[in-house]
Amino acid sequence: MPSLTRRRMLTIIAATGATSLLPWTGRAATAYEATEWRGYALGADARLLLHGRSKAEAERAIAVSMAEIERLENEFSLYRANSSLCRLNRDGMLPRPSADMTALLRLACRFGDLSHGAFDISVQPLWQLYAAHFALSNANPAGPSEDKIKEALSRVDYRRIRVDDNAIRLAPGMALTLNGIAQGYITDRVADILRDQGWSHILVDLGETRALDSHPSGRPWRIGLKGGASTAAAPTLDIADRAVATSARRSFVFDAAGHHCHLLDPASGHTAQGFASVTVVARRAADADALSTALSIMPRAHAASLAQRLQDSEIWVGADDGGIAQL
Repeated sequence: MPSLTRRRMLTIIAATGATSLLPWTGRAATAYEATEWRGYALGADARLLLHGRSKAEAERAIAVSMAEIERLENEFSLYRANSSLCRLNRDGMLPRPSADMTALLRLACRFGDLSHGAFDISVQPLWQLYAAHFALSNANPAGPSEDKIKEALSRVDYRRIRVDDNAIRLAPGMALTLNGIAQGYITDRVADILRDQGWSHILVDLGETRALDSHPSGRPWRIGLKGGASTAAAPTLDIADRAVATSARRSFVFDAAGHHCHLLDPASGHTAQGFASVTVVARRAADADALSTALSIMPRAHAASLAQRLQDSEIWVGADDGGIAQL
């Protein structure tokens, strides 16, 4: 089935005067040069831009960052059988959850409340239904039957998740996915660790993007948004001490025709048919990640109303013809 990762919807525009280095080749960075690391994390390409310190210091920072990503993937991944999330979904209960797990679930539930339920981490039964349906060679292109959707929806409601420091409990049949917020949370954790180590003027790109401070030259970091078929120039975002996340219908689809995407509406059980893409600029990557998902699912009028309340965020929406405009 077609698939396009979210990171392809954003382009980090090259820094003027920076030296881009593939893993640890070339000379040590000076105050206005970048040491660029490219690798693989969270199931896809990853990138860090570190400025103004030695190669050895940068290597240590990368090692610490990779260790943190590995630790949190063991918490939040749906693709590691023994992750905390998989054990929670399998058993319906997770005893002695980590502080990161409880913090992320509480944050996710707050975004559920803020979006009036559009952001719902308990949609995994719906995702499993669509995946199983379109895995069939004779799948109805219209999607699963309404009866099957209704049954899956009976197990979807983030308000039935019980979170405390001693245990996390799910109602029978429930299952969670953190794919709409975990990338942002992990991006924030890596950025926060690097800041605590004294790094500044850096960029963390793990699918969601977080900038610490401005570019070392003093100007903002420049992030280009990618459109689709439109010939109009795509906007460029200038950010400093901010994060950017994009959710797009075409970033993952269940069917070859591309009519059924991964953005599932917990109210109807159908896939989102609103904006082609939503990009959010916020202070933290987890916030941008969750908001871009929620706004992609909400009806357009409701999304516009929520956008007006998000005074500390910047929101850009993409149309099916590839045009991009600020909401």
